[in-house]
Amino acid sequence: MDDIWDLVIVGAGPAGAAAALRARQLRPEARVLLLDREDFPRDKACGDGIAAHARVELATLGLPGLIDDYRPTRRLSVVSPGGERVLATVARPNHVVPRAVFDARLVEAARERGVEVRRHRVRALEERDGHVVVDGTAAGRTVVAADGANSTVRRLIGVPASPAAHTAIAVRGYADVPADDDVQLIAMQRDGWPAYAWSFPVGDGTANVGFGMLLPQLRATGLPGRAVLHGRLERLLPHLTARDLRAHHLPLSTARPGPGRGRVLLAGDAGNFINPLTGEGIYYALLTGRLAAEAALLSAADPVPAYRRSLRRALGRHLITTDVLARASRSPGFIDAAIATAARRGDVFDLLVDVGLGAGTVPLPLAAAVVRRWLASSLGR
Repeated sequence: MDDIWDLVIVGAGPAGAAAALRARQLRPEARVLLLDREDFPRDKACGDGIAAHARVELATLGLPGLIDDYRPTRRLSVVSPGGERVLATVARPNHVVPRAVFDARLVEAARERGVEVRRHRVRALEERDGHVVVDGTAAGRTVVAADGANSTVRRLIGVPASPAAHTAIAVRGYADVPADDDVQLIAMQRDGWPAYAWSFPVGDGTANVGFGMLLPQLRATGLPGRAVLHGRLERLLPHLTARDLRAHHLPLSTARPGPGRGRVLLAGDAGNFINPLTGEGIYYALLTGRLAAEAALLSAADPVPAYRRSLRRALGRHLITTDVLARASRSPGFIDAAIATAARRGDVFDLLVDVGLGAGTVPLPLAAAVVRRWLASSLGR
C-alpha cells in the first residue's frame, strides 16, 4: 500500500474538520486525508447553536474569528414543563450559524492548512501491518470516525449503534422572525417528557426552530413520527411557521460506547457525544475531534488509551454530572425546580448554561438548593 496517511478522517463535519485542523496544527508536515460522502457546502439537520465554549475550541484550533460576521445572541429564555420561566443574559454570548455555512468554513480552513479533502463514501475497513486500510485504496496510521449518528465506521469496527433508550429524535426547520429578535427560546413540554421545542434566531430575520424528544417516547405514541414531531412543534411555537423541516437522530452521551477500537477513534456524534440535557453536540464535536487528533499524532503506536485519558481529563466529571442530571430530569418536577431556582439566582442560571452547553459541573451546594426546592414543591402538591 503506497498511499499511506498519518491520519485518515471519515466525516467532515465539526468533529472531523477539527481533527484535521488540529493534526496539521501539531505537525504541519503530517499527511491528513479528510473524507466525506457529500460535497460542501451542504445542509445538516441541527439546532445551529454555537455556544461560547465552542468558540474557545475554535480559537484553540487557530480560528478565533471564524463566525465573527454572525450576530452574538446574549439572552436565553427557558420555559419548564410545568410553566416555570427564566429570561436572563448569558455570561458569554452564543451564536447561531447554519451548518451549511459553519461546516463549509471549517472544511475550507482545513484545505487551506494542507489537508486533502475528498468526496468518498466509506464501505470497508481492514487493519493490516499497523495501519487501517480504507476501501482497499488508502491506509492510515490512525482513523478518526467522525461520520455522525449513523456512523458506518462505528459499525465496521463492531460497535453497536446507540440504544433506542439513549437516542433522541428531533425535527429542525427555519422560520421568519423579526430582525431584532435576539432571544434564544427553549419551551419544554410535559407530555412525552423529556421533550422541548426551540427557536434560535440567526440574526438575519430567520430562526432555527425545532422539536425533539426521546425515541422511545415517540414510539410509545403509536403515531407516525412526522405527525408527532411536526404537530408538537406547531403547538409549542404557534406564532412561527416552520419550513425545510428535516428529522435527525441524536445519540446521547448516557450510552457512550468507549473511545474506539484498535487504531480507530470515535469522535462527535459517532461516539455518542451529545449532551443528554440539551441535545448540544457542536462543542463536544470540536473538542473530541481535537483530542482524537492529538492522540493519533502524539501516541501513534497506541492511540486509544491516550484518547481515553484525554477525554477523562476534559470531560470526565462533566459527563458524570450530565449522566446524573439526565436521570434526575426524567422527573418534570426536578426541571421545574431547577428553572424556578435559576430565575431567582443568577449563579444557578449560569451553571445550567455551562452544564448544558459546555463542560460544567454542579457544586454540591447549588445541587442541594435545587433539590430542596424540588422536595418542597413535591410535598406541597
